[in-house]
Order: sequence, then structure tokens, then C-alpha cells
Amino acid sequence: MIQTVTVGTDGSETADKAVQFAFDLADKFGAKIVIASSYRPVSEGKVRRDQREAPDDIQWSINPTQEVDATLNAAAERARERGLEAVTEAREGQPAEVLCEIAEAYGSDVVVVGNRGMHRKVLGSVPNSVSHNAPCSVVIVKTT
Repeated sequence: MIQTVTVGTDGSETADKAVQFAFDLADKFGAKIVIASSYRPVSEGKVRRDQREAPDDIQWSINPTQEVDATLNAAAERARERGLEAVTEAREGQPAEVLCEIAEAYGSDVVVVGNRGMHRKVLGSVPNSVSHNAPCSVVIVKTT
């Protein structure tokens, strides 16, 4: 039985196809959905500059993960609108490694990832890396 589905997203249109597939899968099995993403650190100077330029009432929300947080929160809201239990997590690092780490941390039964990058003949694309390193089953969704 599938109890936890983890899906990776970067907010792109192709990743959203994988997210929708993961929502359908979670809905079918009554599973919790873990919406995951990775990020690269933003320089302290850029964060401070953005905070100075922002209106006073939103300066607190500007941080190194603000863009990925917004993407994850929007996806989680869509999941909740469908009646799904959803959690989000962003970690600093390489996308495939982060996705596998998050799937393991949540005891996921399946990881859903889009196929973007699979056409390369060398390992290193996110779906290839996840398929070889995930701690659970992997569904690679045709998104391209």
C-alpha cells in the first residue's frame, strides 16, 4: 500500500505535470504528499539588498529560500484544495540528492519525478540519478 508520495518540483511547467501525477496517485491511495525542492544559496548581500528595497511589511519574508518556498507553498495549497494531506520541504543541494534525502526522511513509498533530462546519454540528469539512488520505488512521468 502507498502511504507517502514524494514529488520534486522546481516550479516549471514540466515539473508541474509530475506534481499533478503525484497528486492523482496520492488521491487514489489516500496517501500523504511530500512536495520537495532543492535550492542553491543566495548571497547574503542580495538578501539584504532585496530586504532594503522591499516594502516594510514584507521585508521579513525575504530570505535565501523565498522563491522555492513560494513554489512549494503554491503546490501544497493546490494539494489541500484536493483534500490531500500535504507537507513541503526545501533543502540546499543538488536536486536529485535532495529529492532522495527527503523521500528517505519521510519514509516515502514512491518518488515521482518528471522525465526532463532523460534524453541525455550520460548519467547525471535528475530522473536518472533519482532512479538509481532513491530509497523506494520511482515513477518517472512523461513531462516533455
